[in-house]
Amino acid sequence: MGRFASTAELYAQFRPPYPAEFFRTVARKLKLTKQHSLIDLGTGPGLLALGFAPHVGAVTAVDPEPAMLAAARAAVARSGYEVRLIEGRAEDLASDIGPFDLVTIGRALHWMDRAVFGPLFTRLIAPGGALVICGSSSARDHSNPWLDSYDSARRAWSDEMLWSQRGKGEETQRELVAVLERLGFSVADVIRVKTTHEVSISDLAQRVLTFSSSSPAVLGDRVDALLADVEARLLPFSRDGRITETLVSTADVIRR
Repeated sequence: MGRFASTAELYAQFRPPYPAEFFRTVARKLKLTKQHSLIDLGTGPGLLALGFAPHVGAVTAVDPEPAMLAAARAAVARSGYEVRLIEGRAEDLASDIGPFDLVTIGRALHWMDRAVFGPLFTRLIAPGGALVICGSSSARDHSNPWLDSYDSARRAWSDEMLWSQRGKGEETQRELVAVLERLGFSVADVIRVKTTHEVSISDLAQRVLTFSSSSPAVLGDRVDALLADVEARLLPFSRDGRITETLVSTADVIRR
């Protein structure tokens, strides 16, 4: 069973969402049309693939975790969009796949094999195309006064070794950008979209289960205790069991 197998059913529902405004903004700034093709690496349940699907002509999505790909397949069926799904690691894609006008990747970036960054993205990204590294998370500008309590709860229930790896994504992204710049790519834009929405404290508690450091597989029979603890910590910040969350969704655009 893969690292995220036990989180697959929870991931799309409870992870910080990418709002529709984010996809519209990125599509507008990149001037996406139905003539463009896109591949989403480490697609998980298909959040980025389906978010960009209305704005491009062809979408391919790749993930190595069968449970995640099953969730993506179900989401694709509900959406009505056509998405080609491939089970496997991005690093192992067949040589006849690509190139694409747009390569997207989100939280999966820091699990990739850094040794293949140069050859992989040079092959997948068409001349004039772009890599778009996406993220969406709770804003850390004091607009979410409950966030410190939430982070404390996450750490308290997380596997210590896995928790220590939580900053690996930023390090991996810096390394990827450096590799691509040496190959002639350039950072073209950093797109930020700030939105707010209401979320229940129950859903925020469930979100903790979507992180690999505190997944159901890690917690075992402690899941119910975690949920109760997180909800109790968030209750003072809530109104009728709900909290306003400010999200920051980002797209780092690297042009070839």
